[in-house]
Amino acid sequence: MTVEIGEQAPDFELKDQHGSPVRLSAFRGAKNVVLVFYPLAFSGVCTGELCAMRDEFPEVTRDDVELLTVSVDSTFALRAWSDAEHFGFSMLSDFWPHGEVAKSYGVFEEGMGIATRGTFIIDKAGVLRWKVVNPIPQARDIAEYQKVLAGLE
Repeated sequence: MTVEIGEQAPDFELKDQHGSPVRLSAFRGAKNVVLVFYPLAFSGVCTGELCAMRDEFPEVTRDDVELLTVSVDSTFALRAWSDAEHFGFSMLSDFWPHGEVAKSYGVFEEGMGIATRGTFIIDKAGVLRWKVVNPIPQARDIAEYQKVLAGLE
């Protein structure tokens, strides 16, 4: 299953690194959502990507943008990683049912049991406006996210 541009983004609720539930549809009408799937906490490329999101993506401080990152790691692993790297955004656990949300977005690598590097930009109406899926070893380009968000203003 995969979601296509122009379609309603599949809704979900996952716990963040603090154990608090986060529901995608809670941002409807208020925020554009940058939804970032990544394979595993503490891994090299993932650390580089999320540190870049922390350091080089000022859009996350805007009132109309929400960054949600998702992996199959447990909330405990995500909390340890968030604390170690000082991530100030939501890190959501797609741990159980294992990879269910990644599957609904078509970015779950069944053979490895992890998500690929999928990024989805969802507008305030809950409609998917942009997506990119990179192979697991290939980092994404944050500048692309910034261009797409600028076009949604």
